[in-house]
Amino acid sequence: MKALIISDTHRRNDNFLKVIEQVAPVDLVIHCGDVEGSQHLIQNAAGCPVQCVAGNNDYFGDLPSELEFMVGKYRVWVTHGHHYYVSMSNEYLKREARAKGADIVMFGHTHRPIVNWENDLVVVNPGSLSYPRQDGRKPSFILMDIDRMGDVHFTIRYL
Repeated sequence: MKALIISDTHRRNDNFLKVIEQVAPVDLVIHCGDVEGSQHLIQNAAGCPVQCVAGNNDYFGDLPSELEFMVGKYRVWVTHGHHYYVSMSNEYLKREARAKGADIVMFGHTHRPIVNWENDLVVVNPGSLSYPRQDGRKPSFILMDIDRMGDVHFTIRYL
């Protein structure tokens, strides 16, 4: 199983279209917020199911602020992160993820990619495809693979 994890596209969808062309086929696209009304374009271009949450710039529309679902044997919680003070630290987000029983928490908002493995939790932020803020400022995304043994693997990729 292969999933594409993205965030903070901010209605600038050219990079998303490039990425989906590069990595297709994927079984799932997860958008961690700040889609700014482009969810239908992303759903149509993805060619697979799309899970999308609202970010702090998604003022209009009916996207949920958070999602919880299973991917393989993993309980995944997706939130944009701005309600959990992720610009300051991930500690509040991690506490909440553990309280929800999540194995993986995915978030956006900071525009900086991370994959942080802890004993009982994987913290994942794909960065931004439109306005990256990490050193080098390359648009980023994450590929999540679940292998034949059911184990999850994450790869940060750049355009």
